[in-house]
Amino acid sequence: MARTTSPPRNQATDTQPASARAVVRVRKLFASETPEYVVMVAMVLFLVIFGLVMVLSSSFVTARQGDGNVLGVWARQGMWAMLGLPLMFILSTWRLQAWRALAPTLLLIGLILQGLVVFTPLGVTSGGNTNWLSLGGLTGQPSEFLKLALIVWMAHVLADRVEYIREPGALKAPLLPGMAMALVFVLLGQDLGTMGVMALIVLGVLFVAGVRLSILGGAVGLVAVVAAVAALIAPYRMERVTVWLSGCTEEEFLYQCWQPMQGTMALGSGGVLGVGLGNSRAKWSWLPEADTDYIFAVIGEELGLVGTALVVISFTVLAFAMVRLVRTNQDPFARLVTAGVMMWVVGQALVNIAVVLEYLPVLGVPLPFISAGGSALLAALMGIGVVMSVNRHTRVDPVWELGQRGATAR
Repeated sequence: MARTTSPPRNQATDTQPASARAVVRVRKLFASETPEYVVMVAMVLFLVIFGLVMVLSSSFVTARQGDGNVLGVWARQGMWAMLGLPLMFILSTWRLQAWRALAPTLLLIGLILQGLVVFTPLGVTSGGNTNWLSLGGLTGQPSEFLKLALIVWMAHVLADRVEYIREPGALKAPLLPGMAMALVFVLLGQDLGTMGVMALIVLGVLFVAGVRLSILGGAVGLVAVVAAVAALIAPYRMERVTVWLSGCTEEEFLYQCWQPMQGTMALGSGGVLGVGLGNSRAKWSWLPEADTDYIFAVIGEELGLVGTALVVISFTVLAFAMVRLVRTNQDPFARLVTAGVMMWVVGQALVNIAVVLEYLPVLGVPLPFISAGGSALLAALMGIGVVMSVNRHTRVDPVWELGQRGATAR
């Protein structure tokens, strides 16, 4: 009776440690991806790790004053990072068609959650803004996930209208009502900073879609008018704008001027190389929101010009990689999603840095991937996961491309 034997196993592979096999799997995962795709993912991973280090350094003072646990804020941020990074890679495996099918549902869920914030007692007010939702013992910012839902939904609608995007009817329902509802729901919560970032996202997606510049100019003017009215009807927000425009008076120093002044002092005291990681003086109850909105100031104090330049260069490289993805991808939905997430992440980073440098009034916008905040980190990583997904599965089939070249040659 003939004996059948199984082929010999690769002993070299079997004897590899688990970490080595994991590296091989990761290499295979990215083997067929473009350089800009790999650079984008690498920059995001670097910013998340760098952010965890800076959250630990900037938060232990206030964390100790809170519940006595110096690692409390850092542990929560690390938990969200451990949840968000695997979720990012899981979402990257989804097909483009799945996102298009889910687009209307995602926007509806986002509007419902944001509606619970502004129209029900479940909304939580913090720092003058009602932008938090407390549900089942969990607290988060639905507006962060509404950003992603709005991007996917706008890309889905506009992808079917690219052929006539410059015609007057291209922005008809449901596009205009959907965008307006998302922006108004956030504005009703008095979160002007988040509304501004969402307006930036909308304008960026419309620009990449090819909407007429005259329409975009009108939209910019409308956003400016709405922002001005929102500032006028909120006294504390108007004080911030007044201080930013005319400078501080002696009476305002301890109030509206305190945070930007302390942020500037922290940045200036860092010099070129900084005072050393963990050695910030501003975080010892001098600088409000040192681990969130003003973490860039702590980076400047502890790591100096070198550290702040590293952050700016990282976001610049991330923007360049995403622009390359927009230019090389032929699918309109994928291009618009990539452009929207880029405007979200990079645009919000520019706004945050501009606020810390006093080029803009205080807006309460965190630095993506770096500032403490679970919902903001999770939503941003999900956004990158969607970008990975639509750019992984929309490449030209090599066989089809070869046939096209052959037909062109004939």
